[in-house]
Amino acid sequence: MTDSELLKDLDPFDIFDAEAARLDRFFSSLDDEGWRRPSRCAGWSVRDVLGHLAGEELYNHACLDGNLDGLFAMLEREGVGGGYNGFNDWCVRQRRDRPVGDVLEEWRGQNAETRARMRALGRDATLTTSAGPYPVDLQTFHYDSEYATHGDDVGAPVSAEEAGARTLWRVRFGLFTLGEQGAAVRAEPSDGHVEVRADGATARLPYAEFVEATVGRLPADHPLDAEIAMALRCLA
Repeated sequence: MTDSELLKDLDPFDIFDAEAARLDRFFSSLDDEGWRRPSRCAGWSVRDVLGHLAGEELYNHACLDGNLDGLFAMLEREGVGGGYNGFNDWCVRQRRDRPVGDVLEEWRGQNAETRARMRALGRDATLTTSAGPYPVDLQTFHYDSEYATHGDDVGAPVSAEEAGARTLWRVRFGLFTLGEQGAAVRAEPSDGHVEVRADGATARLPYAEFVEATVGRLPADHPLDAEIAMALRCLA
């Protein structure tokens, strides 16, 4: 399967809706203890992940509005430095002292607008991003991957009926992204696994572990060769 064929039969907008709905259901079910629980994101609680997602909508809307310069000017006035990581940390800090219900409503409303506007643009349109003009469908797949990753980070449930298809689209988008980025690794799917080769090192990863590798979520004690793990990390 070529890079262009990997994603053509997937609907990124439907996936975005499904992953947002999963997070919304999960966040809506939490009590105070659940919000305080640590996530898989180092130093962030479950509540902090929500703050990150809510704050990130500033960037998403700036892309949709074609106004990244305005966003960057605002961040400069606020003294926000450190690139993407600095922006993320600022978004979380800005929301830690606000009632969590308010942050949830902010994220819910802003993300609903993002999803509706991306779908209305259609997958053949282009969008202004920090990396330059980029296809709307591919940007939506990036949002899909991020939401799926953060859903797993906070422990949002995935039913047995949807787990297989969810893993498969994530494998396909990971393979696509490795190709798009020209990563120094060769990855080929085979019988529920991905065969990986990088500079003489080889590995055979089950689909779920390949997905975790692409988003930098393999456990520290995973036996995967460090060079391969670094080459596979393309979506985090």
